[in-house]
Amino acid sequence: MRSRQYGPDVLANGPQRLRQRQVPQVAAERGLVVEDVSARFCGAVVLCEKDAVTLEDRHGRRRVFPLRPAPFLLDGKPVMLVRPAAGGHGRPAREPARTASGSIAAPPGRARVAKASRIYVEGRHDAELVEKIWGDDLREVGVVVEYLEGIDHLPAIVAGFCPAPGRRLGVLVDHLVTGSKETRIAAQVRSPHVLVVGHPFIDVWAAVRPSVLGIPGWPRVPPGQPWKEGVLAAIGWPGGTAAAWQRILRSVTSFTDLEPEFLGRVEELIDFVTAPGSG
Repeated sequence: MRSRQYGPDVLANGPQRLRQRQVPQVAAERGLVVEDVSARFCGAVVLCEKDAVTLEDRHGRRRVFPLRPAPFLLDGKPVMLVRPAAGGHGRPAREPARTASGSIAAPPGRARVAKASRIYVEGRHDAELVEKIWGDDLREVGVVVEYLEGIDHLPAIVAGFCPAPGRRLGVLVDHLVTGSKETRIAAQVRSPHVLVVGHPFIDVWAAVRPSVLGIPGWPRVPPGQPWKEGVLAAIGWPGGTAAAWQRILRSVTSFTDLEPEFLGRVEELIDFVTAPGSG
């Protein structure tokens, strides 16, 4: 089990702090080697499109990242990547079809048999958001996403799953921060065949960029008050939490609508359950 802790580090407040300085802009020319701060992925630029850049690491693995808003690191210093000027080498003559996650879409094929390995998320909203963005990719590799119906069920689910080298289990947890209940429960399922990662948001709603929803930011809810209900009261959306979630889900159309901290963790889980020998 490896869990991501989000304390006062670069993931928790680094991008905001870096934006307060003047960060130089660098053209995302093919071959430029940079590191994505949030996803901890280092690679060379192989493709730059309107809103995204594709990096390839030394193992040949590729990931797609939004060009905004978080900076990248170039030689250890923060920079903002921008599209190369007209005539540069960052854009192909014809753009390949892409999935909502930014991956190159695979050609239509036969249905695949599901892998023994699985990804679990905390609740239905988490599962629906992952499906909206990564559904095509997961079907292509035969990975099923299920939900825990609460982090309290994690130890029993892991025990019943019986993780093994060809049967890996990846788990995405909300609010996995130092000292939280989620962190204590995650520590109970240690195994080389189980990967528990988490994002710092108290609820998966907050993994959606506020600008996508036309709000300046997610409201602060006083401790002890239900978070979703507090958010709706502050924003003034009618119809309750079910209607609000459908509004949020409809607004999300691609990976660029989500926060990097969430994107990186889902990509990490997909890599873990699809690694060679994972079933």
